[in-house]
Amino acid sequence: MAEKHEEFYGLKEAPFAITPDPRFFYESKQHAGALVRIQHAIDGSRGLTVVIGDIGVGKTFVSRKLLEILEQNLDKYEPSLFVVIHHEITAAWLVKKLAIQLGCEKPAEDKTTLISQICRRLTDIDRQNKKAVILIDEAHMFQTIEIYEELRGLMNVESNDRKLLNIVLFGPPELDKYMGLDPPLVSRIGLKFNLTPLDEASTGGLIKHRLKIAGCENEIFSAETVKVIHEYTSGIPRLINGVCENCLFEGFLAKQKSISPAAVEKAALDLGLSKSKDIVAKRSQPIADKKEETAEQEKAEKTSEQKEKRSSISFV
Repeated sequence: MAEKHEEFYGLKEAPFAITPDPRFFYESKQHAGALVRIQHAIDGSRGLTVVIGDIGVGKTFVSRKLLEILEQNLDKYEPSLFVVIHHEITAAWLVKKLAIQLGCEKPAEDKTTLISQICRRLTDIDRQNKKAVILIDEAHMFQTIEIYEELRGLMNVESNDRKLLNIVLFGPPELDKYMGLDPPLVSRIGLKFNLTPLDEASTGGLIKHRLKIAGCENEIFSAETVKVIHEYTSGIPRLINGVCENCLFEGFLAKQKSISPAAVEKAALDLGLSKSKDIVAKRSQPIADKKEETAEQEKAEKTSEQKEKRSSISFV
C-alpha cells in the first residue's frame, strides 16, 4: 500500500483541512479575544452581538468553538447554531426554524401564535437560570428588511433587567450594509467585534498548533518558511491552511522532511497568491474553498429538513 503524505510526516490526520473542527482552533490574540468578548456579552445578556471579518479570517471557527464551549455548560446555556447557505429564505420561515431550535413543541403555522410560543419558551429557559443563545454564521445572507425586523422583535423579549435571547451574528463586512436596512436593530447592538488576520508570530503559532493536534511536533516549517507563508497569505488562516497543505504534499513527493521557503513560494503561486498587501481583496482561493464547504452544508441541510427535529447546528 502506497505511503500517504500524513504518514511521511508522522501525522495521524490531515492538519490543514478546511473544515472548522474545534480541536484545531488556535487561540491567537484576536480569536481568543473574540471568544472572551462574546461570552462576556452573552453572560451579561446584552442581546445582540455582531462579529465582522473578511473571508477566511476564522469567523466560522470562532462560532463552532463558541458552540462547543456553550454545549459543555448546558446547565447555564441553551445554545444552537445556524449556518445560512443561501439568501432566499423568508422571515416567516426563519422564525419557525428559530422556534424549533429553541425547543418549542409543535411550532404553530400562525405567526402570532408562533411568536407567543417563542416568548413562553424563552421565559421557561430564563426560569431555569439559563441563557438562550442563537449563533448565526454567514448572517450576510439575510438581505431583506423583514428578516432584520423579525430579529429585532425577538430582541425585545426581556425581563425587567435582561434580554431573554442572545443572538450572535457572524459575517463579512457587507453584513453592515444589510443590517443598515433596519437602523433600530443596529442601535440595539450590545457588542461588535472586528476579527482581523494573524500577524507573523501567530501565523507560526497556528501552523505549529495544527501540526501538534494532528500528531506531529517536529519542526516542518522553519521560522524563515513561516515568514514567507505570512507574506503570501497576509495572515488569513484559510489561506495559511491551503498553502501548508499543498506544501506538505509537494514535500512528500520530493521526500523533503522540512519545507523550504522556495517550496512555499511555488505552492503560493500555484494557488494564485502573491505578496500583495491587498490579498484580502483578491481571495480567489478562499471562494473556491467556500464552495466546497457550501456543498457539504447543503447535504447537511437536506438531512436536517428530512428529520425536521431540533439539533445543535442547523443549515438554513
